[in-house]
Amino acid sequence: MSTSLPVVNEPATGGCTDAPVLRERGQREVFCGLTGIVWLHRKMQDAFFLVVGSRTCAHLLQSAAGVMIFAEPRFATAILQDRDLAGMADCNAELDRVVAELLARRPEITTLFRVGACPSEVIKLDLHTAAQRLDRENFPRVRVLSYSGSGIETTFTQGEDQCLKAMVPHLPAATDGQRRLMVVGTLADVIEDQFSRLFSQLGIGPVSYFPARRASDLPPVGPGTQLLLAQPFVGETVRALQARGATLLQAPYPLGADGTTRWLAAAAAAWDVPAEHFRRVTEPAQTRAATALQRYRGALEGKRIFFFPDSQLELPLARFLSRECGMQLVEVGTPYLDRLLTESELALLPAGTMLSEGQDVEKQLARCEAQHPDLTVCGLGLANPLEARGLRTKWSIELVFSPIQGYDQAGDLAELFVRPLDRSARLTV
Repeated sequence: MSTSLPVVNEPATGGCTDAPVLRERGQREVFCGLTGIVWLHRKMQDAFFLVVGSRTCAHLLQSAAGVMIFAEPRFATAILQDRDLAGMADCNAELDRVVAELLARRPEITTLFRVGACPSEVIKLDLHTAAQRLDRENFPRVRVLSYSGSGIETTFTQGEDQCLKAMVPHLPAATDGQRRLMVVGTLADVIEDQFSRLFSQLGIGPVSYFPARRASDLPPVGPGTQLLLAQPFVGETVRALQARGATLLQAPYPLGADGTTRWLAAAAAAWDVPAEHFRRVTEPAQTRAATALQRYRGALEGKRIFFFPDSQLELPLARFLSRECGMQLVEVGTPYLDRLLTESELALLPAGTMLSEGQDVEKQLARCEAQHPDLTVCGLGLANPLEARGLRTKWSIELVFSPIQGYDQAGDLAELFVRPLDRSARLTV
């Protein structure tokens, strides 16, 4: 029986693999990496995130997370005071006291992340060494790790990358040489369940997810581990896993029907899944996704869209919107163009797409206004000013918080882009 996989809508052109990229290094408009705590603490139910920062850090998390007043969150901020910043107090002794009180109060915590912010990095607090000491004192009851969520040189989704990278040294070694699949990047539980069913039906396994629903459930990694990426902002984590012997499967990200099919096909090829079996398993879901997308394609087809760099989801979203929804790409900006993680996406973009990396916000605003696209994807800080200038916007952070991966979410993903256009049409007099 043939093990070749079916062709899944190969691009008619050579894509943007070798396309020129406008690289800008100026003023940026982004959130910091602390924002990743919002979805990480929801995913890892036994983890706690202790930010070492300022009142601004605390306000950011409280407003971004939207925690109900009756719920006790699994994140907090140890606020640095003037004496701490001036070097007049022993910050490490005070943080040790806070950690001891926290662990005594919350015995269900199995993993504690001490998260650095801009203030703690400016005064050179060595949270990594302190975390190693606390880990020796508290393990195995509690594992204590640290990572940087500072926004000085990062964009907001890199907080997840730093968190997962901090966990990689503690993953157990897979020394049996068994072939196993690791899906890397945070997924909503409902989407994880959907993918698990598909992998099981395809005969692919064992499958682990990183991060898992419990931070203490660390998946093994070794020479037999195949990596399939669910998020495009985990570059440092991937490189750390490769250093431990894992192999990266090149694939687009599972956004839309075509993207999800290609993503699954990469794993199926590694597992020698017969083409007919792959088609039989995925065809019903592909049909559901195509039907859901058809409902929204009419509203998006031919519309022009401009991406400001913010989340690193820009390339997969642009591919989805152009190939499956018929939108025209005016400019696709991304904070960092990591070709290791985006090779397959670049190949599927329309030839001639304007690509930009980094940001000089004034110059990019000028280009956007000159082009006057039908829809602009941007961060919260730019949305209101752009709306005031007559441009319709979609918040990029909403696309990170929302469950958008997989077949059953393809229609929901398209609808997220229809909403601002529909709202504008309803408000037009």
